[in-house]
Amino acid sequence: MTVELIDSMGDDHSIARAARVSSGTTGTPERNRGLINMLMRDRHGSPFEAVVLQLRVECPIFVAREFLRHRMASYNEVSGRYQEMQPVFYAPDEHRPLRQTGKPGAYHFEAGTPEQHSLTSTAHKSAAGWSWEHYRWLLKEGVAREVARNVLPLNLYTSFYVTLNLRSLLNFLSLRWAHPDSTVPTFPLAEIEDVAMQIDQFARTVAPDAMAAFDKNGRIAP
Repeated sequence: MTVELIDSMGDDHSIARAARVSSGTTGTPERNRGLINMLMRDRHGSPFEAVVLQLRVECPIFVAREFLRHRMASYNEVSGRYQEMQPVFYAPDEHRPLRQTGKPGAYHFEAGTPEQHSLTSTAHKSAAGWSWEHYRWLLKEGVAREVARNVLPLNLYTSFYVTLNLRSLLNFLSLRWAHPDSTVPTFPLAEIEDVAMQIDQFARTVAPDAMAAFDKNGRIAP
């Protein structure tokens, strides 16, 4: 999974400025940090919408579908109707937990056996090779790209731009990263948690005070 910060608008000052719109006052950096922490703590969320980030994400299709479930952003994804897809596929490495235990809402994953990891890797590579061969065969025979792509699997890589405000980004992070400081339990897909970790780091370069307040107050989105 790779994430790139393409563009951003606003910063910590933008959040404080939006929060002070009624008073018409300005604050020192120290007072603004205190204000931002209060807004986060008491869940006054709208000032955080004054910061906007645009990110480019490259990930397998099954991860992108998890991301697109967050209906609070603008998305533009590469289209297999208009260009040929590239033969880049995801296969879990030996560090990816494979065994699920527990029940929905309270489950966790454990490492698989060496045999399970070998089988998983072989199956992913075999399915990817078969599907890519047939995709290229269909294209060679003149079948439209939008039809030929149907044989490609969910572990094919895609890329998309996502544009969202900081409030929405914090909601995403609260759900997609089981962070040690989180006060609300969540059970994210391992691969999308990788994406969330990278997004978190970019958000800290744009609005470090807001992200510090997010951590301090249990990583609950305002």
